[in-house]
Amino acid sequence: MTTSFTRSELLQPLPPPASLVGPWGWVRANLLSSPLQALLTVVGAYIAVTLLWTFIDFTIIRAVWTGADRDACLDEKVGRSVGACWPFVWAKFGQFMYGFYPVDERWRVNLTYAVAVALLVPLLIPAVPQKPLNAVLFFGAFPILAFNLLYGGSLINPWLSVVGWLAILGGITLVVGYLMSRVEGPPNMLFLKWGGAAIAVGILLLLLVRTGIFAVPRLPVVETRQWGGLLVTLVVATTGIVAALPIGVALALGRRSKMPIIRLLSVAVIELVRGVPLITVLFFATYMLPLFLERSPDAMVRVLVGVSIFSGAYMAETIRGGLQAIPKGQFEGAMALGLNYPRMMSLIIMPQALKLVIPGIVNAFIGLFKDTTLVSIVAIFDLLGGIRAGFTDPQWASPVTLYTGFAFAGIIYFAFCYFMSRYSIFVENRLNTGRRR
Repeated sequence: MTTSFTRSELLQPLPPPASLVGPWGWVRANLLSSPLQALLTVVGAYIAVTLLWTFIDFTIIRAVWTGADRDACLDEKVGRSVGACWPFVWAKFGQFMYGFYPVDERWRVNLTYAVAVALLVPLLIPAVPQKPLNAVLFFGAFPILAFNLLYGGSLINPWLSVVGWLAILGGITLVVGYLMSRVEGPPNMLFLKWGGAAIAVGILLLLLVRTGIFAVPRLPVVETRQWGGLLVTLVVATTGIVAALPIGVALALGRRSKMPIIRLLSVAVIELVRGVPLITVLFFATYMLPLFLERSPDAMVRVLVGVSIFSGAYMAETIRGGLQAIPKGQFEGAMALGLNYPRMMSLIIMPQALKLVIPGIVNAFIGLFKDTTLVSIVAIFDLLGGIRAGFTDPQWASPVTLYTGFAFAGIIYFAFCYFMSRYSIFVENRLNTGRRR
């Protein structure tokens, strides 16, 4: 008789324990895996629920939704403890959104918002085609159109000025490219010729603007000191965000350049700007810069330039971190293909570096959006400045007006910052296919 100690058929696998799968399994693994983690979970949940309930109770449950003046938001008038005074927000909504922009001209702001959304949304959705054309319209044509609509005045001169300055900047870039090509090998004379021609065209266009030939007003001029509220916040934040990336790329490449003059100038700009707070840059641009200039630009323009340079200096260090994370083999491989420096950086190195530092870039953008509140210190009223100006109205002075205004500002800032954060996660996951496990 033979005894077999080996099974002749396979056993069916048993299901995992019920305590390790499903929602309860996730809770045990992530929230209650140890006594310390369980304690922290309970404390954290208590704090979160308390804060959320306090916010909902103030802004919704005990809130007052209608009224004509401060009496609607007083406890003794309403007969109960009053939360948020939303009639104050409705009454001051135009001031919060447009500042002191003339009421009859606010359609220009709304039209600017509509055009911005119509161009930005397709740019953010990957499935929408014609991305190069969309980018040119949003980053090239839209700023000029927005300036025309918001400021008014001549319809031609701003376009000529912008094209002139872009031609000069492009010409300077080509001249710098010519100088860099001399370091790598035989100089590329086309860079020098086209650069010189672009600079000459730019100077000619600026001289045409100075003659006033095309200064024919079509829209009433609205001075920038009349701008305010969310309009100023979006103008400052958008300008800083859009300008920070190219300035940061240029300074980061300049800091890693082999040419001592370019490297020293880039380091000097980065360290000088990063060595002072943003409020110092704003004070210099607003109050000190006009002392050195015979014809000073508009105060809003000076603030926009200061914010752009400040955010560009910080962006340069973020991008430099991405460049240093690129393996040396990528540089060697690009050079082995015979690519020159501009092609190597634009096609091989910079896309990888930017992809690596997406969280840092978005973090800088979110920080800049919140730092726009500092412009109120130099007498430019952004959203928060407009809300604080509304507190001085005696018609709406009540114990809850202050907290209602800050709650309204917090909701708006949270909405914009949360959108930027979630979209950066989407972009990071979409571009992270090569490292996804």
